[in-house]
Amino acid sequence: MENFSFKNLRVWQKAMHFAERCLDIAEGVHGHYRLVEQLEAAASSIPQNIAEGEGRISNKEKINYLYFARGSLFEAITVLNLFYYKKLISSSTLDEMEELGIEISKMINSLIAQKRKFNSQ
Repeated sequence: MENFSFKNLRVWQKAMHFAERCLDIAEGVHGHYRLVEQLEAAASSIPQNIAEGEGRISNKEKINYLYFARGSLFEAITVLNLFYYKKLISSSTLDEMEELGIEISKMINSLIAQKRKFNSQ
């Protein structure tokens, strides 16, 4: 059986936690179904793209999927901000999610830099 090594990546683990929290938040938002679906899709695609990238052969492909993951993170943060503006979530919830998002973004950026460095050697 093949080992799913992406599960050992701290960035994947953090992204899973972020996605789980977004799903919890989405459960409490009523009446904005399209935005709820958008948050669920964007948040869940962060760890999915990290995992899919790790399953690719070339570093170029791996890096592209990390860019997709980062884009999905930014999308999820934007929806969370919309929820805050509409008073559907609290400022403390938004702050918590943005802090976690910043941490994940830094981890993704670091992994991209590491893979780029490996490519140039």
